[in-house]
This record gives sequence, structure tokens and C-alpha cells, in this order.
Amino acid sequence: MRLLLVRHGQTPSNVDFLLDTAIPGAALTPLGERQAAALPEALADEDIEALYASTLIRTQLTAAPLAAARGLDVRVRDGIREISAGDLEMLDGHSEAGRTYMETVFAWSAGDIERRMPGGENGVEALARYDSVIAEAADSGAGTVAMVSHGAAIRMWVAARADNVDIDFAAARPLDNTGVVILEGSPSDGWKTLTWEGAAVGSTVPAAEAGPAGRPLDEVEQRSPRPGDGLRRRR
Repeated sequence: MRLLLVRHGQTPSNVDFLLDTAIPGAALTPLGERQAAALPEALADEDIEALYASTLIRTQLTAAPLAAARGLDVRVRDGIREISAGDLEMLDGHSEAGRTYMETVFAWSAGDIERRMPGGENGVEALARYDSVIAEAADSGAGTVAMVSHGAAIRMWVAARADNVDIDFAAARPLDNTGVVILEGSPSDGWKTLTWEGAAVGSTVPAAEAGPAGRPLDEVEQRSPRPGDGLRRRR
């Protein structure tokens, strides 16, 4: 199966950078709507046979133009929602809370799946729910499947499941809104990442230790906010 993991379009949450992962979540900004509208053309060469979105409204809004263009139903599944921030919900992604969130996410990719997000899920639970939707898609017999999901969840799952992407690679490469990671494989045979936001992935490429949105941990509190997945500042 060819698997396209698509990050949702921009939301107000992304612009302001607080940990915001709860359902139903924010809608798209005007830019996010334009990004979603551009997806059908961006994926014109992909023979997509099934389309999934998470239970957060931003992914369903992102998937809608693609669904309309291809005549597909959007299959909404909780399993591919963003990783819950738990007790860290709505805290500043530039703070220690943001560091804890991303360190926990990539600890799961490294195999420390019993580690729990403060007040939230552990890696066993997060990987199991994501795996279940991937398995459903594989069992459907579709040759190419697109799933509109979330930045941290996509990066965590790919680093844990793809043979040619390691934690350092995924942690240092945040996905832009509507960025796409393309994989090929199956739950039984494993997964190989073909492209990461359009760039071919031929081998594991180590990168610096990273924090929220892939920034080096020692820079997290020194840089000004920028869009990041699942993050919003209270006004």
C-alpha cells in the first residue's frame, strides 16, 4: 500500500503556538483554507482510493476539498488524532511543557512506550490507535490511501514504524501545514518512507536533538513563536 500522511492546514492554534490537542479543536485560518483547496492539485498524480481524517475538525476541513475533487467519502477515525497533551494542554510550547511534550513523543518512537504524557496517554496507547487505522486501510485493499492527521502524531509514528527514518531525522524535520510524508509497505512487511515533504528519503540521516516543532532544545526558549502543530496562545 502507498500511504500518504498529510498534516492539516493552518489553524489559529498553529499561529500562536500553545499546546492545543483537544477535540474538536480549532478550524482553519484563511491561509489554512487556501492550503486545503490546493491539496487536490498538489496530489493530482496520486491515485488515491481511500481518504481518512482524524476527529479534530481541522483535519476534516483540510480533507474536504480533496474528497470533493476525487468523489471520496472522508472516513473519520479517532486513531489518527493528535497526541493528547494531557496536563500540558494549552501550555506554552516554548516552555518546559513543550520540551516535555516532544521528548515524550519521541521517547515512544525510541521504544520507551510505557512512558506516559503527564495526565495523558502512553506510547502503547498512542501507537496502538494509530496502528489500528493503518491496519484498517491496509485491509481495505486500497492501493493508495491518504490520511489527514497531525504533525507530532505523524512524526512519532513514522519514526517508530518506518525502517529508514530514525528519531533524529523526524524530530529535526517539522511538517509544514499540508506537508506530506509518503510511505510504502504494509503492517506485516513494514514501512519504507519514500519522500518527506517532497524530498526523497534514501537512508537514515542523523540530526541534532530537537524540541517542539523540531527546533534544537537549547533554542526552544530563545526564538520567537512560529506556526506549530496543535499549538495555540490564549488571547
